[in-house]
Amino acid sequence: METGENDFDEAAFVETLTSATVAVGVPLTPEQTAQCVTYARLLLETNAHTNLTRITESREMAVKHFADSLTVLAAFPPGMGASVCDVGTGAGFPGVVLKIARPDLQLTLLDSLKKRLTFLDSVCAALHLQDVATVHANAVDAGRDPALRDRFDVVTARAVAALPVLLEWCAPLVKSGKRFVAQKSGNVDDELAASVDAAYALNVRLVDDRALTLPAIPGSDEPPATRRVLLYEKVAATPKGFPRLAAEIKRKPL
Repeated sequence: METGENDFDEAAFVETLTSATVAVGVPLTPEQTAQCVTYARLLLETNAHTNLTRITESREMAVKHFADSLTVLAAFPPGMGASVCDVGTGAGFPGVVLKIARPDLQLTLLDSLKKRLTFLDSVCAALHLQDVATVHANAVDAGRDPALRDRFDVVTARAVAALPVLLEWCAPLVKSGKRFVAQKSGNVDDELAASVDAAYALNVRLVDDRALTLPAIPGSDEPPATRRVLLYEKVAATPKGFPRLAAEIKRKPL
């Protein structure tokens, strides 16, 4: 396997992406695959001077960034044009990949670092993605902003914090009756147990818990990665006291 950060192997990426997306149940069209290639190239070019990802090998990127992002689509509600917010989007996973697969989505990419959003603006322009907004804010400030609170049909987050904290960050952004999808790695049973009180306080309930194994990475001795996709439904409005201040959330998680 290659190791150089800027040594993008397009053929290996496309071959791995094609098989991996079929394996996770979301095959891409040739046009969507080409968009992913452009995205991956831009990511590696920018990563050479701006820290966006530690995953830089072409096959590993195809599986752990792109195919992994698509595993949450099964949790999306039926219908077209859902409003989606990707919290702590980082380099744009899963948000941008979801937009590539589902161009009808109205996507908001939320992150606290401006340099990441500058990169994502350039990606969306290069891929000609429409109905994408980038928001420079942390999740606490976003959840207190009337323009963002109770706004989204689906909120996604990819392993950016422990589950009790993640719920307090994300639940306020979700419309009542709509969904929050958390992507977590490996065994999260302890986190789930620790998040029961948080879910109750925030008026969300766990409605699905999917364990899955990502496809193996060709040429790698690393065992296939395991994931948990946790689907929460917001059953009532978030109480006005949430989210609390960031320092309080950190000091005393729900």
